[in-house]
Amino acid sequence: MNDNAVSIDRITKVYKLYHHPLDRMKEALDPRRKKYHQDFYALREVSFDVPRGETVGVIGKNGSGKSTLLKIITGILTPTGGTMTVKGKVSALLELGAGFNPELTGIENVYFSGTIMGYTRAEMDERLETIRAFADISDYMDQPVKTYSSGMFVRLAFAVAVNVDPDILIVDEAMAVGDISFQAKCFRKFNEFKQRGKTIIFVTHALDSIIRYCDRALVLENGKKITESTPKEAVDVYKKLVAECYDPSPTPIANQPDKAPASTALKDQFVVDPNALSYGDHRAEIVDFGLFDEAERPVQLLHNDQPFVIRMKVLFHADLDHPIFAYTIKDLKGLELTGTNTFFQNISTGGYRKGECAGVEFRQTLNAQSGRYGLSLGCVGFEREKLAVYHRLYDVLLFEVVSQVQMVGFYDLHSAVTIKKELPLRREEDGQG
Repeated sequence: MNDNAVSIDRITKVYKLYHHPLDRMKEALDPRRKKYHQDFYALREVSFDVPRGETVGVIGKNGSGKSTLLKIITGILTPTGGTMTVKGKVSALLELGAGFNPELTGIENVYFSGTIMGYTRAEMDERLETIRAFADISDYMDQPVKTYSSGMFVRLAFAVAVNVDPDILIVDEAMAVGDISFQAKCFRKFNEFKQRGKTIIFVTHALDSIIRYCDRALVLENGKKITESTPKEAVDVYKKLVAECYDPSPTPIANQPDKAPASTALKDQFVVDPNALSYGDHRAEIVDFGLFDEAERPVQLLHNDQPFVIRMKVLFHADLDHPIFAYTIKDLKGLELTGTNTFFQNISTGGYRKGECAGVEFRQTLNAQSGRYGLSLGCVGFEREKLAVYHRLYDVLLFEVVSQVQMVGFYDLHSAVTIKKELPLRREEDGQG
């Protein structure tokens, strides 16, 4: 039996763009039905299913159609073509201002929103104190929302959205406005919803949130669905789109010929990930790389609290000034844990001519939880205030860390713990009598 909370089949949304205000009237009255507009496809035949209980992220550059898609799912917009099925009660937190009357107070807007979602006043009475506590904006609940700051507005809107017991929660980038403590509260609510088998669809530019909280992710570009995959794979595709290096059929790094000028390649001593992603404009190319312990031995098993070295060789196919050399370490889900680059380290890399090669070393001491990690390498640059990606290798080496230290999370902060016995605090009443 189909257990999808949302089913989208070839949804298309077209807007008519007119160059002049009168063109709309001309088109309506023209007996020859002359076309005075241009068709703009905000969405073009997008299809996907969201099984009940899944958390799905939607990412893409500005103008890719993300918000339009969410508005169609919530019923705010009507698609031009395609079909859609939504099973269950939907609660949505879209752009700032959606769904609230600015002239009404916060309390009045709570009841107003509840009425729109089909709740009676008595049902909203039962939820009011929970909403008030979650929003935590005290006396402002009795003030018109037009007097609210953006942060207060989001607090109230999110409090309403998550406390009306929806089957499907839809959020469009709204949490970026809230403060850190409120965002933490929101994501705790996300986890609670996931545990209760609720469905969540949300748009965000916070890629770490996609990796942490989503079961799956979509990438949109110019109204089209580019990919629908794991969060890690979707984030990698999005980064390539931002760098204008997206290729739907990239060549795996394992199949690329070795162009290193050295007779013995460092990477031949390692098991290179055959699924590593390689992309860029290739004006510079990372042709060799390796991971070494403090004794200069090639390793893919590292011990916590021990020095290690990341090496890479970069061959230049064009003249480039001040390239930036970088590395990133991610967990196997794709969450970036640490990394650095020559720009962050304030290191001047100089200029390179076509045919020259650069050897780069990053030396550091390992401080990580036991587990498996991926090493990514990059060579980029700033050209006319825009980031140019010459070559990136994502997850090119997978390695394992062994730690004798138990820790919470990914890192040990080398805490020094001091404990001593102290006299108990005297209560005020103890001094009376």
